Amino acid sequence: MRDRFAMVQSPPGLASSAGLDKIPCDEEKPGATGESVIQMHENSQQPSRPVPKNFVWRLSYGGGRSNSSAILTETAASAADDDMAVDVPVLVPRHSFDPWTQHDLLKEEDGRCRGCTKISRARAAAAAAQRPVTPDRPSHDTASKMPTSLHPRDLDDGCPDAAPDQLQELNHNGSVLAIAVSDEYIFAGTSKGEIAIWALGTYKPVQTIQAHKRSVLCLFLTDDQKYLFSSACEPIISVWCPRTFNRLYEIYSTYDVGDVFSVVYSAQRETVYLGTQTQYIQWVGLNDPSRRVPHDSPNHPDRRQHRFFDSRAVGGTSTPRRTEDHYSLIPRAETVLEIDAGAVHQYAHYGWIFCMKIAKGPTVLVDSDEEVLISGGGDGTIKLWKLTDDGPEYDDGVRGDIEELMVLGEDDSEAVMSLAIDGSFLYAGKLRGIIELWDLDTKQKLRVIKAHDGNVNTLGMSFGLLWSAATGGSASKHSTVHYGRDANGASENVSQKYQCLSRWKAHDAKALSSALATFQSDQLFITGANDNKVRVWRVNGMQTQAEESITLSQDMMIRSLREFVSYKTVSSRPEFTEDCRKGATFLGSLFKRLGAQVEMLSTEGPHNPVVYAKFSGKLEPAENRKRILFYGHYDVVPADMKGDNWQTDPFKLSGVDGYLYGRGVSDNKGPIIAALYAVADLLQAKLLDSDIIFLIEGEEESGSRGFEDIIQKNKSLIGHVDYVLLANSYWLDDEVPCLTYGLRGVLHATVCIDSKHPDLHSGVDGSNMIAEPLTDLTLLLSKLKDRKNHVNLPGFYDGILPVTEEEELRYDEIASILIRRNPANGTIEALKRSLMARWREPNLTIHRYNVSGPDGSLISSHATANVSMRLVPGQEVDKVIDSLKSFLREEFEALESDNSLTIRIDNKAEPWLGVPGNYIFKTLEEAVMAAWGPASDDKNGNDATNGEITGAPKSRKPLYIREGGSIPSIRFLEKEFNAPAAHLPCGQASDAAHLHNERLRMVNLLKSREIFNAVFQKL
Repeated sequence: MRDRFAMVQSPPGLASSAGLDKIPCDEEKPGATGESVIQMHENSQQPSRPVPKNFVWRLSYGGGRSNSSAILTETAASAADDDMAVDVPVLVPRHSFDPWTQHDLLKEEDGRCRGCTKISRARAAAAAAQRPVTPDRPSHDTASKMPTSLHPRDLDDGCPDAAPDQLQELNHNGSVLAIAVSDEYIFAGTSKGEIAIWALGTYKPVQTIQAHKRSVLCLFLTDDQKYLFSSACEPIISVWCPRTFNRLYEIYSTYDVGDVFSVVYSAQRETVYLGTQTQYIQWVGLNDPSRRVPHDSPNHPDRRQHRFFDSRAVGGTSTPRRTEDHYSLIPRAETVLEIDAGAVHQYAHYGWIFCMKIAKGPTVLVDSDEEVLISGGGDGTIKLWKLTDDGPEYDDGVRGDIEELMVLGEDDSEAVMSLAIDGSFLYAGKLRGIIELWDLDTKQKLRVIKAHDGNVNTLGMSFGLLWSAATGGSASKHSTVHYGRDANGASENVSQKYQCLSRWKAHDAKALSSALATFQSDQLFITGANDNKVRVWRVNGMQTQAEESITLSQDMMIRSLREFVSYKTVSSRPEFTEDCRKGATFLGSLFKRLGAQVEMLSTEGPHNPVVYAKFSGKLEPAENRKRILFYGHYDVVPADMKGDNWQTDPFKLSGVDGYLYGRGVSDNKGPIIAALYAVADLLQAKLLDSDIIFLIEGEEESGSRGFEDIIQKNKSLIGHVDYVLLANSYWLDDEVPCLTYGLRGVLHATVCIDSKHPDLHSGVDGSNMIAEPLTDLTLLLSKLKDRKNHVNLPGFYDGILPVTEEEELRYDEIASILIRRNPANGTIEALKRSLMARWREPNLTIHRYNVSGPDGSLISSHATANVSMRLVPGQEVDKVIDSLKSFLREEFEALESDNSLTIRIDNKAEPWLGVPGNYIFKTLEEAVMAAWGPASDDKNGNDATNGEITGAPKSRKPLYIREGGSIPSIRFLEKEFNAPAAHLPCGQASDAAHLHNERLRMVNLLKSREIFNAVFQKL
């Protein structure tokens, strides 16, 4: 679809184009900010937003368009179908969680000391006083920063203002003036003279080409996707290969044509046509050998004599030619073409030629398969041109010519900014929101539609609908009369057929460009604006019966993930208890819809249910099937919305620059959905031989409370298990896939010292005769570690496994790869030592102190501290607990204090160490390598995979890594079912799990689905 600008030109000495003047792509002055100044007549209103770099507009209209503000709305997540509902036990409210306060519901006689009970009650009372009243229905209405609707409405035409789904927001550092879309890529021409390229589907940045010296005004992709044409605020046209991104041709005119606003290509004649700022239409054949010239041709615009800038007085000098560093980045073209001086139709319009189209047989005046050139100009006219093989009469040596067939709109001087063709119907986007509908057979203007408030910069016909976008930032779709004829060849009733179906705020800026595409089952409308953003909208219409049967597409996976993320399943906050229950219900319903047997497993306590889902394989008899258990969790950590912590609503899945943003999208909802749809793929293809069992808990972020009891209680339902698989961690960096084979265990404890006295004033009552609890606690905890961070517990380091030769080599490989990719990591030996200390060595940490009483000069009667220990394979958790308790009691007795000591174990998890060489790890390794593939260096020094520039290493063999964190359930499941476990990290190191702006790259989500598919099939 064409991209256009907001204003038009009044050529010198010619009739004004509705009083509008455009100052073309002026040279930037030193220190310019990249956004130009808007100059207006005194009767005009000042625009509320600057226009793209390199443009200065002058507007002579009286008055101005009011700026529509946007309201942000969000539709609540839809409930599961009644027939898919799963019963979930009603949960009682529970207290906020941290590792040391999970016993807050216990009474004093159940093991809590008096001081902790007192502090806990005081905190609960304070939290209750500050807690806002929550509605009965959990809210999903946190405002997104993405514009979704027009409000207040400036067009009172009854058009619905509902926005379609926004799949992605792609960011650049310049205004997006032109867009083209191939089967593989999105191309965006920008005000920086660059063409930015993203992979279609994954939306991963692929490459940015410095295509021109100044702003790219037009991108045109041929129907066969053989050529991509670009033009700019300069008299040079480039032709690119849209697959390799090589610059095939450089085309220039011998005239000073100024900016080239529009380019089209005739496949029948293999000829390029361009519309220029000087009102010319010129053309050249790509395969015309007579037009090929050397790269250093003296006629080239960069070298030929300019009659103004290169002129000089006697004894004077000419103006130096402008040069900038980025000029040298423009690739050298394989072939240079010089347009014949006779291949021109001067003053094709009396205004700049903003838009052109090539159409086959759009009017009865030509044959049905004959190509016709259609042009729209700043003078308000639309012209149809017959393309001929004969040259113009004035020059017999020129190949081809254009002859005027008809002129439309001679009585209107409103500039034509964009065109769209639908059979014999032509749509013209004009200034001030007008779209005109013309019948090219009768030359009649059938309708004038007020579609927008701003100038209609871009139009497109696709999916049987008319799509448009305007300078006010709005986009819209309208129904059309398809091809303008009924079965009898008569014109249909346009007034009854035409209507606005929806209009929405696509950008808080000037929408300048758009394109339409189909990817897999999705219909996409892609818009660009001077907010430096490209937005991808899913605009699917009513599905056909065949389309509805495709239930396992990528589109459905993203939709499921979007709804899954919308549930605020924060297990540590009592106000989200209902959301946790609804999240479990949704997940259970989704499993059931995709063919699983589903149960909700729970205990008597106040815990979230575990979602059990079983997919049965087809191998018979059933006892011969392998059974793979996939473990995950649907709960998430809280998302702090204060200030600008989150760029998007954390509970509304948002696509930006090839990433999906939302709380839990990486930890752990995205991997769960990828695994689920991998199984669904196998079921649909009838390739699932094994039984796949999902156990998805709801309190992993809260220490997996109650999980072990639930599993042991329902072990007969789960049955025997051959392999345990989980995906709940991340790569070491953003490029190298990993497999995790080890995790540290964890032990959380609370140490309390209580006095027999109440809280005392340190001045009135303080003396050396009183043993102060905080002093005792400080002295006691100081005994746990020495000055070298060595833990002093007896036998603490006994049993730790020594480093094997194979493991040593593994650390060497990891360190060398990380250093090679980022030398700032230091030396290989230092990084290796750091990794070993974090992954395979234990540690003890003192986290925080708490005391009773208010702030001030008090001697607190109660002092408590939280202690954690990270344990490694070879250390037995229960033995470490016994050692900790006995050590602290002995040291406390040595203080001879009359205070009392309490030690409470709050949470524990065993360390886990897998076997990298076993069958499940080897299967995972093969699947990872097949999915990510071997990478090969491209000419730019990047690595290409599946046609994408990935920046990945040459080898995609995964790194075998350990981690310093803990997952309580993995070792328990391995021991409980006597089955080996393996861990597939799905996300990148930059996913920001547990942090603000958590994200997961689309590529990683799709590759994870592919890996799970291969692993489930082979195991």
